[in-house]
Amino acid sequence: MSTLYVFASAAQPVFDIARVIEDAQADGWDVCLGLTPTAARWLAGSLDGLAALTGHPVRWDDRLPGEPEVWPAASAILFAPASFAAVNQWALGTADTFVVEVVAEAVGLGIPMVAMPCVSAAHVRHPQFERSVETLRGAGVSVVVPQEPDPGFPWPLALSAVRERIVVG
Repeated sequence: MSTLYVFASAAQPVFDIARVIEDAQADGWDVCLGLTPTAARWLAGSLDGLAALTGHPVRWDDRLPGEPEVWPAASAILFAPASFAAVNQWALGTADTFVVEVVAEAVGLGIPMVAMPCVSAAHVRHPQFERSVETLRGAGVSVVVPQEPDPGFPWPLALSAVRERIVVG
């Protein structure tokens, strides 16, 4: 079974993450969930249930030296919702959170990745955002920027982009 790391930042769509995990599992993925520290705080009351749903511990912090890796290796990574800060940190290589550290390293490992930012229109117009998106795309990341106006976060589009990157097997 192929393993999909689903990473999420603190943005409103993170509250739908259980449904997304279920949809990915229905596609045949073994899912591991990683969160930014703020997203983990937002979902604190759901973390045990999310771990039970995936069959893996939910991670938001680095392992301590000597601790074993608790997740299987990733076949692909979906980072959605990806906040303005996370997209820029990833592109700049300033890996100060667990999920940004993993996706930054995954660029060098050639792991197929899809990012779907969840940012305001003002953030989209910020010059660094455009540079960051282009940097990530140049590194082989599929960055899907939803078009406004969209009344909801387009999770099906995110999962479809993952399907286009890799065949589950």
